Amino acid sequence: MKNILFLLMTALLVMQCTPTDVVTNGDNKNPNVGPVAQPTADNGTLDRSIPPSAGPAPEIKIGNYDKFTLSNGVEVIVVKNSKLPRVSFSLQIDADPMLEGDKAGVIDLTGQLMRRGTKKRSKAELDEEIDFIGASLSTSGSGVFASSLSKHQDKLLDIMSDVLLNPAFKKAELDKLKKQTISGLASQKDNPNAIAGNVASVLKYGKNHPYGEIESEKTVENVKIDDCKSYYQTYFRPNTTRLVIVGDVDKKALKGQLEKYFGEWEKGKVPTHKYETPTAPKAAEVAFVDKAGAVQSVIQVTYPVDYKPGSEDAIKARVMATILGGGGFSGRLMQNLREDKAYTYGAYASLSSNELVGSFSASASVRNEVTDSAVTEFLYEMNRMTTEKVDQDDLNLILNQLSGSFSRALERPETVARFAQNIEKYNLPKDYYKNYLKNLRAVTVDDIQAMAKKYLTPKNAYVLVVGNKDEVAAKLAKFSSNGKVTYYDNEGNVVENNNAAVPSDVTGEAIIAKYIKAIGGMDKLKSIETVTMKIGIDMMGQSLEGEQSLVTGKSSKLVIMAGGQPVMTQEVKDGGMFRNGQPMPLPDEATKASLIEQTYLVSEAYFGNDTKMEVKGMEKIDGKDAYKVLVTSPQGSKATMYFDKNTGFKLRTIETTMGRTSTSDLSDYKEVNGVFIPHTRTEKSGPEAIKMTIKSAKIN
Repeated sequence: MKNILFLLMTALLVMQCTPTDVVTNGDNKNPNVGPVAQPTADNGTLDRSIPPSAGPAPEIKIGNYDKFTLSNGVEVIVVKNSKLPRVSFSLQIDADPMLEGDKAGVIDLTGQLMRRGTKKRSKAELDEEIDFIGASLSTSGSGVFASSLSKHQDKLLDIMSDVLLNPAFKKAELDKLKKQTISGLASQKDNPNAIAGNVASVLKYGKNHPYGEIESEKTVENVKIDDCKSYYQTYFRPNTTRLVIVGDVDKKALKGQLEKYFGEWEKGKVPTHKYETPTAPKAAEVAFVDKAGAVQSVIQVTYPVDYKPGSEDAIKARVMATILGGGGFSGRLMQNLREDKAYTYGAYASLSSNELVGSFSASASVRNEVTDSAVTEFLYEMNRMTTEKVDQDDLNLILNQLSGSFSRALERPETVARFAQNIEKYNLPKDYYKNYLKNLRAVTVDDIQAMAKKYLTPKNAYVLVVGNKDEVAAKLAKFSSNGKVTYYDNEGNVVENNNAAVPSDVTGEAIIAKYIKAIGGMDKLKSIETVTMKIGIDMMGQSLEGEQSLVTGKSSKLVIMAGGQPVMTQEVKDGGMFRNGQPMPLPDEATKASLIEQTYLVSEAYFGNDTKMEVKGMEKIDGKDAYKVLVTSPQGSKATMYFDKNTGFKLRTIETTMGRTSTSDLSDYKEVNGVFIPHTRTEKSGPEAIKMTIKSAKIN
């Protein structure tokens, strides 16, 4: 059932092995070391079944920091640490979050551009000078970070100040960054976790709030070089900037050195912004994003909360959230959904503070058939936190864990710098971190229940699911206060005409027959003996070439080239698949049976009576009304296909192969020897996206 260019996707994914980012929640990155067993009276035998009691909070000694202000208003925080001959500079602008509107992405692009060359140094020269002294330097839309050996401090400040004060803002560099960004965003359109993150932001904050804006291919394309210059000139001002310095520095000489490099930076008026504070829904709502063909659902139970950095609830609320869904395997959600029910590999919850508004989120990826059951367990555990007091032993376990992670963090000088920055930015008490462990140890089971009642509101939550609508959505209506499921697209827009009804006389066979007629007719398709194509390939900003040749019913060959030189060859022939001449193992008989389809230009022309074609409704694909057809092969493999209601052309195919779901978007149909074939095709599988354009094609 696969299309022939699926070979291209497979081959390129082998070439580009991208590490997977592991997202942690709260302290999940810290191992749960477990309880320390208490000795028994029988000659020191350890009774490991007895959890430890919480001991007295140790006295915390946090290094002091110095603070001064440069003549132009830059606030400087210095944490001296002479253990290693290194120094780091973290410069952050302290400005209100800004709405980017139809140019969402301008802040990030501006930050990246600052590292792409100055008025005195090209990007290559910057790279060379930074590498020569073994330093690192990065920029973002909110500041600059640099580090090096202390002996190179003066040179590093020279480079850092040049990047900060004299960015070149070249259009050619912006065009490169936009192309890379758009390619990355295209790959996220098929990533269920990225989709869930985007839609959750819209639900919680709304699109008229900085936290609810979504960066898209269109908004990035809208960004012009003058937009980047304007953002930089408006927000990068010394009077709203904090510079944190950590390392082996001479504090006496430092102020003069900083005045030398940053003193000419001119003050300016920085705009302030006010926004309405988002609130949780008045009653539970179910939001659903369809990902046809998905075998798993991504679940988020989420809503905004009034929870800001430095809140008096911060320590108690963090302990409560850790008991619910943090702390590695000790979290209640993990114990329930993974250890007890085996619904998922991991279930987590977090309560996050932010300067405008905080948020609660509980999440997991689960199998389709247990999606509604998993939601039930999420809500059950949230409610249980409010109605039942936690066990003192469970609380002690989490207190020990959090105390340990806090103490370990103190070993890093960067931690002291972060503490100092938080104290200054959020107006915390000067002894906030000095008393942290004492305040942590003072948390009681009553405090946990009070925090749960205040911050866990499952009856006022968004239950967001990204998954297979046909298998999952109908079961979720019971979690909504109005008994309905609201559908959204990938960017958080309500989908009004989702899965519209199809007349009973429109069958899957009729839809595919119309498609075959539209692209040339059965006789023409069955007369195809050979096909050759030259293909342009764009993958994550890289340009490659491909040559595809088919002998119908016998063989398929794909050659991928870079700079005119072959880098990979993949073939289907003699009943097997080969890469660079070596046979590839095939996982199952269904995969082996589908190999012959790789040799067809249009596999639908060869569907037999044992191929099932079921109409699943009508949906919008890029603004076009499209019939949705579920096709099941004789071997049992399934693919969801979308056909333009008006033209009959196929617009999209979604299928899962070897546990990996891929989406093929088809457009720009052009005639080649009497057959209309799509000349533009975008393949997406997980975080990868590949755009392919047919440069030339020959049939027979």
